[in-house]
Amino acid sequence: MARHIYTPDLCWTGNSGSGTSSYKAYERSHVISGKEKSTEIFCSSDPAFRGDKSCFNPEELFVASVASCHMLWYLHLCADAGVVIESYVDRPTGVLEENEEGGKMTQIDLNPLIVIRPGSDPVIAQALHKIAHQKCFIAQSIKTPVIIKAEVRIQS
Repeated sequence: MARHIYTPDLCWTGNSGSGTSSYKAYERSHVISGKEKSTEIFCSSDPAFRGDKSCFNPEELFVASVASCHMLWYLHLCADAGVVIESYVDRPTGVLEENEEGGKMTQIDLNPLIVIRPGSDPVIAQALHKIAHQKCFIAQSIKTPVIIKAEVRIQS
């Protein structure tokens, strides 16, 4: 079996001049980059944790990684099954619940709206989501339940 190694770079950019001398003394800003990548991702923590709302936070990136992995497997499976996808849009939702120990993501809902070409089978298109979830590397690596609420439409 193949083994793949991933090595993104992460750099904290939030030193306001006094480092982490206190909880309120520093910004949560950081940048994710990588060799041969065309863009950087500007990140922070959730605003509830003193972050910058204009930047992506780790929780959003976590949810997006699940949604992205699912979509890529789904497109692959549809191509193999002869289901022609014309568009795929998802607005996933992740739920973070805090508790005495800190907290955790308790659920991720994927809400893809898929438009298929006339002649493609919508029943197969819907069924392939289950297989995509089973194949998704990210979904299979986490404890958080992933609920798929897909809507399939035929292109008009």
